Amino acid sequence: MDAIKSMLSPLGMSTGAIQDTLKLVVIGGTVETARRASVSAWNGFVDSFFLTAHFSQDDYPYDWLMHWLAKQPSWGRSREFDITTRSVNRNGMSQSTSGDLEEEEEEEDDTTLVHGRRKRKVAFMPSLDTTHTIYYRGHWLRITRTKNFQDYSHGYALKISVVARNNDILKKLVLEAKREYEKDAEHRVHIFMADTTYGCWRWNGARQKRPMSSIVLQPGVKDMLLADCKDFLCSEEWYAERGIPFRRGYLLHGVPGSGKTSLIHSLAGELGLDIYVVSLSSKGMSDNTLTTLMGNVPSRCILLLEDLDAAFTRSVSRDSNSTGAPTAATSKEAKEAAETTDGSTLSLSGLLNSLDGVAAAEGRLLFATTNHIERLDPALSRPGRMDVWVNFTHATKWQAEGIFKCFFPYKPSTPATATSQDSSTPKDPSQQNLPLPKRKAFKHAIPLLTEEEISELAKRFAEAIPEDELSVAGLQGYLLKNKTRPRECVDEVGEWVIQERETREKLKKEKAEREAKEKKEAEEAAKKEKEEKEAKEKEEKETKEKLERKERAKAKKAREATKSDSSQATSTSSTEQTAPTATTTGEAASEATSSSSSSESETTTGVDADTEESVTSEEDEGEKSTTEEDSKKEKWVAVKPSSSTSTPATPAPATDAAP
Repeated sequence: MDAIKSMLSPLGMSTGAIQDTLKLVVIGGTVETARRASVSAWNGFVDSFFLTAHFSQDDYPYDWLMHWLAKQPSWGRSREFDITTRSVNRNGMSQSTSGDLEEEEEEEDDTTLVHGRRKRKVAFMPSLDTTHTIYYRGHWLRITRTKNFQDYSHGYALKISVVARNNDILKKLVLEAKREYEKDAEHRVHIFMADTTYGCWRWNGARQKRPMSSIVLQPGVKDMLLADCKDFLCSEEWYAERGIPFRRGYLLHGVPGSGKTSLIHSLAGELGLDIYVVSLSSKGMSDNTLTTLMGNVPSRCILLLEDLDAAFTRSVSRDSNSTGAPTAATSKEAKEAAETTDGSTLSLSGLLNSLDGVAAAEGRLLFATTNHIERLDPALSRPGRMDVWVNFTHATKWQAEGIFKCFFPYKPSTPATATSQDSSTPKDPSQQNLPLPKRKAFKHAIPLLTEEEISELAKRFAEAIPEDELSVAGLQGYLLKNKTRPRECVDEVGEWVIQERETREKLKKEKAEREAKEKKEAEEAAKKEKEEKEAKEKEEKETKEKLERKERAKAKKAREATKSDSSQATSTSSTEQTAPTATTTGEAASEATSSSSSSESETTTGVDADTEESVTSEEDEGEKSTTEEDSKKEKWVAVKPSSSTSTPATPAPATDAAP
């Protein structure tokens, strides 16, 4: 302290002020340290009692808790909330709270349609990033709903905190929410679709369960499939003891509209399983994406591969004439196909590995549908991948009778009979899980016939239906149009069958004409392309021949020019060696040479001008010019010895000078 005083004394500060300042610093530091320590201790103390659970929207517990919270009165009386009409969660049920606003409506007749859609319901949802308090079993729950990704419609999270020494209260909360959720959602089947962009599964909706009694197949088929599925789901230990992969595959093949997809929907509702749908021809599907999707499939579910025969042939039609292999395309079509590619690189090897490879999920029921089983690769349809095969054909008379009875209800003959039937006949097991009707009684004008009359009408209806000719979907469409007219439906079924045959023949004829037209157009296009190709080749050949003629003419001109230069050089050297008296002879020879050169140049010029003529005329002219050259050369050779012989006779001028 003395040292500090000695240092600050030159600054003019008094000792009392320094002491007061130091006291304030010490007191402030002590208070802040104590505050921080107390806050840390309090937070540690509180954290030792508070339990916090986090729930993500990507998992089922989030749906359980949100469904449970929607039923709590305090959740609807929140002090901060959002008003919305989009209050449907993943289970397809409306998340209605006690604070929802509903209009008072008068009872209206169901037969009159006010408008095409239901009246919207205004819901009050607690706001995001706000803490809400709910009292549950002697504990106060602090609940906060947040959103991880602000730019997306998903990514919600839920945080629940409670003051407790252990997590028993949270376990009870989750189990209770799960039971209520399953109780309210037991009449629905959840559908999940494959997302090839992110390689994950996206919830696509919930569908009402379909009773097994509404599926009319050949006798024994439904019971066999249902018993096989139940036996598989109960045999996990049996598979593990024998080292067999715990997987089961079913191949449903047959004509379109025969009830393959409807059977899968009904089985999912009967077994209480969700359906995971994979479209192998979707955009961006690859081997790695499919393997990732197959590895993320839950252990107890139905995995559906629809239209397995069209997995690698998206541009191939699904008729009986198609072979299942892509047709040979022209270069133009191949180029257009390359420009419009969707990026799908799925291969057969990748599909096989994803079905029963090392990374493939176990415990799932694989259902594959196809309209043409002959197109499937044997490695894909072998046992181990597709264990059970079921063939679906057109509607038989037995199926027509069963479908008719499903559409039209009947009343019991007498009350005593009805009582005896209720006491003795067991209820259809597939009808036990159906939801009770929430609306008023069905008020369509359907005559309630007796059981004997319905059976008689069903037999007449079945007799009028041809065996294995019409699809089940066609029969269902006809009955839907006549759902309030059972007697008229039977009376008019013969005319409908005739119309269906005429329509089918008309479509078949139109298809044949269209195929013939397309074939003719393809042949004409191929013929035109062939002619264009031949014309192009002919033009290229003529152009090539013209170039060759020009090159030959140029080569000949150069050769003649070389010969002319060599001849001139020879004549010049000869002239220099002769006497002056041979000047006249040399000049004559020079003139002959120049005339020969000019004639040669003229001949060459004529050759250049006639390059458009045929090769034969050109060769004749070449032979003619060659003959002329040879004759001139021979003349030149004749002149040359004459000059040499006249060389000794040079003294002629001396003879003239002698007189």
